[in-house]
Amino acid sequence: MSSKRYTDEFRAEAVKQVLERGFTVVDVAARIGIPKHTLYDWVQKAKKAGKPAAGAAPTGTDSAEVRRLKAELRRVTEERDILKKAAVSSTRRRNGLAQLSGWRLEAQGLTRSFVETSGDLVQECLRMAG
Repeated sequence: MSSKRYTDEFRAEAVKQVLERGFTVVDVAARIGIPKHTLYDWVQKAKKAGKPAAGAAPTGTDSAEVRRLKAELRRVTEERDILKKAAVSSTRRRNGLAQLSGWRLEAQGLTRSFVETSGDLVQECLRMAG
């Protein structure tokens, strides 16, 4: 019985697909054509070694940038949420005022079109007089 030899790069990519990309061992093994038990062994060895795949561990500067980017994302998300709430709040207020003024006109027995037309007439008279 002969055993196949796989390159370190091949092993690292297979382990990376399982640990970082979230694919199952069975799916990855079937897709790349290796026995699932072989891939299970590689994944276990990588977990014990503390590195998911070759070159995947972030360096000190990478982790600092990741922290900075996460903080920026958190700040921008909060700003977006605040603006969303403000937009919804102002829309409700405007709709409420428009509805309130409509009710006021109806209570006085006037229609909105009459008031708008009357306003236009008043403006026209003032323009002609001035």
